[in-house]
Amino acid sequence: MKPTERRVGYGTALGYGVTDLFGGGAFALIATWLLFFYTTYCGLSMVEAGSIFLIARFADAFASPIMGYITDRFGNTRLGKRFGRRRFFILIGAPLMFLYALIWVQDMNYWYYLGTYLSIELLSAMVMVPWETLAAEMTNRFSERTRMQAIRLSCSKIGNVLSASLPGVMIYFFGKDSALTYTYTGIVFATIFFFATLTTYFCTWEAQDLDPDFEKNNTGPQLSLWSHLGHLAIELASTFKIRAFRLHMMIYICSFTAMDIFRSVFVYFVVYAMLQEASSASGYLTITTAMAVPSTIAFMFILDKLNVTLAGGLRASYLFILATLAILFVNYAYDLHLSVWALSGAFILLGFGWAGLNFIPWNIYSFVPDIDEVVTRRRREGAFAGAMVLVRKSTIAVAIMVVGLILEECGFVKGTAVQPESALNAIVALMVVGAGGLLLISFLVTYKFKLTRENHKILLKEVARLKLGGRLEDCPVETQGVIKDLTGYHYMDVWGNNAKVKGKVADTHA
Repeated sequence: MKPTERRVGYGTALGYGVTDLFGGGAFALIATWLLFFYTTYCGLSMVEAGSIFLIARFADAFASPIMGYITDRFGNTRLGKRFGRRRFFILIGAPLMFLYALIWVQDMNYWYYLGTYLSIELLSAMVMVPWETLAAEMTNRFSERTRMQAIRLSCSKIGNVLSASLPGVMIYFFGKDSALTYTYTGIVFATIFFFATLTTYFCTWEAQDLDPDFEKNNTGPQLSLWSHLGHLAIELASTFKIRAFRLHMMIYICSFTAMDIFRSVFVYFVVYAMLQEASSASGYLTITTAMAVPSTIAFMFILDKLNVTLAGGLRASYLFILATLAILFVNYAYDLHLSVWALSGAFILLGFGWAGLNFIPWNIYSFVPDIDEVVTRRRREGAFAGAMVLVRKSTIAVAIMVVGLILEECGFVKGTAVQPESALNAIVALMVVGAGGLLLISFLVTYKFKLTRENHKILLKEVARLKLGGRLEDCPVETQGVIKDLTGYHYMDVWGNNAKVKGKVADTHA
């Protein structure tokens, strides 16, 4: 069934989006509490606990593109034909969600904690990579994809809110010094994730236009593992041949890495630069997280009803975040002692900007496979999802490592109430210059990004014409210009006519 033959209403979009309770909630809870749990109740040193996060991040960085490659081809297997090439992995991932509770068990050894945390990272790749492709497969309508991404990101933000509030409820009932507080929290979250992923399986569908040449080209000898990995590398590298995807990745990585840096140093900034309690940092972030939920819906309305471009929405998001950074810097540099209400207002701005920064890049991603199709004549949602996650997971690990190295090099002293001036300067520079500078780079790149609702319609119309046997020579000049802006290829080199493109397609089918 083609994606245009069924409509995506709000109920279906919600059924699709609830899986991001796992994407948003699971790792928000881990980021906030797991390091503390490891070092307080599990007997792990800071180095041992840190090594678990680093090893798991890099394992997931490579597992995610492999999953994308597998799901692009799984539809031609017996299980794929019965349960779906993407949705099969969501189905089997549902009961595996209870693995999440196992990472919150006390008094085990290092290898247990490494193994259980690795299992969650790999489970995330197995479920989230095929799930992220479904928006592009279920519909090609701009408004419906925008709706799906808005609801999906709202569910992610609800997961963030739960990760902040539910542990407090558990602490009230079981006590702040009991490891069972975290064990029961893990069980509750695992149950939520189970029902969420199962709901997504039953509420979604896939496009059925599989590559008709796949089986014909795979009737010969089976490829070795190394050959498959070689083809995977070729497939991932080929995604960057598409101009819109290259620009999208620059925007995505710069902006998300900026927020990684912000999150890494924000508590230090509040405690050592603003001279407030750590609980204040938690309160400010709670305001931001809560604001992000309605703001995601607002961005859906702005993009869908007001016809604001994706690039324009991103620029607005960056301005809100940069305004917050400026307020915090001025408050610190000039010792203004802004009131709690004034600072809360700044974090409301941050929540609105953060919502757009999270929502719009993933909304953009759902249109990239359409652009790729006019070049390669193939649907490669899994390859693009895998490439995004590979780069993203790698940059997270690098960003956290770089922040730690800079703070240590600048004389940060763990466990003291007052830090040397060099460490304070490093904290402020990382948050304002580091995060702010990356946002500015991303802001400038948006002016080169040409994907709009109108251009997308022109692209889809041309792909439909070519599928019906239309000739390249008959394409209007305006359409040729749009396709060149989006793909980076001259029009006569698209639809599989570029020698390099042909080679890539042939290699991946060999």
